[in-house]
Amino acid sequence: MDAVPPPVAPLAPHMDPTAATGSAALVRARDLRLTVPSAAGPVNILRGINLDIAAGEAVGVVGPSGSGKSSLLMVLAGLERPTGGSVRLAGHELTALGEDALARLRRATVGIVFQSFHLIPTMTALENVAVPLELAGAADALARAEATLREVGLGHRLGHLPAQLSGGEQQRVAIARAFVAEPRLLLADEPTGNLDRATGAVVMDVLFALRERAGTTLMLITHDPELAARCGRQIHMQDGLIEPLAHAAP
Repeated sequence: MDAVPPPVAPLAPHMDPTAATGSAALVRARDLRLTVPSAAGPVNILRGINLDIAAGEAVGVVGPSGSGKSSLLMVLAGLERPTGGSVRLAGHELTALGEDALARLRRATVGIVFQSFHLIPTMTALENVAVPLELAGAADALARAEATLREVGLGHRLGHLPAQLSGGEQQRVAIARAFVAEPRLLLADEPTGNLDRATGAVVMDVLFALRERAGTTLMLITHDPELAARCGRQIHMQDGLIEPLAHAAP
């Protein structure tokens, strides 16, 4: 079984306008490329991404469907192997890690919230949130899961199955599951996409409150410009490339 290597020394400063400033980069991508085969020939999904995300930063990612936003998230999470370039997460070069080491690094460092809730239908809300901790061997998994569910306002839904919860409640369970292991990086891919506007606003208030409390680094993919504007920085993706947008006011 391959081990996660020790953190590497930081790269030299990079002048790309999408680079984070004022803090060490938790995420660093250089010339990141992803090409997939198709019947019509190779499709270039990511075409040379350069991106730094500083520890504690919140970055909103916007752009049209098919621009590569979700693929970028999958590569940064170590769930998709790039076909070129490099990506470092918490000082570890992901392209140098085997699957076991990637899984351990992801479990220790990353929380993910998707548009679809991806809850296990036969498990209660409490059991769903406890899963990451149980996989990590935490003896207090259920107690920590309960505390996190109470923090997102679902202390009265601990024993409910996903089918017994509303869409907004299911997404709050998913957010609790993503935060329960206190990840350094939270990746959120259209987390309000399956919710009405009012419910989505409540869910995002919960997510941002947890992020602020924990100081978690956030990368948020959204089609909602108002939601992206809640982040400290916004970037725009187009045709597999990143174009910077204006920074939000402090």
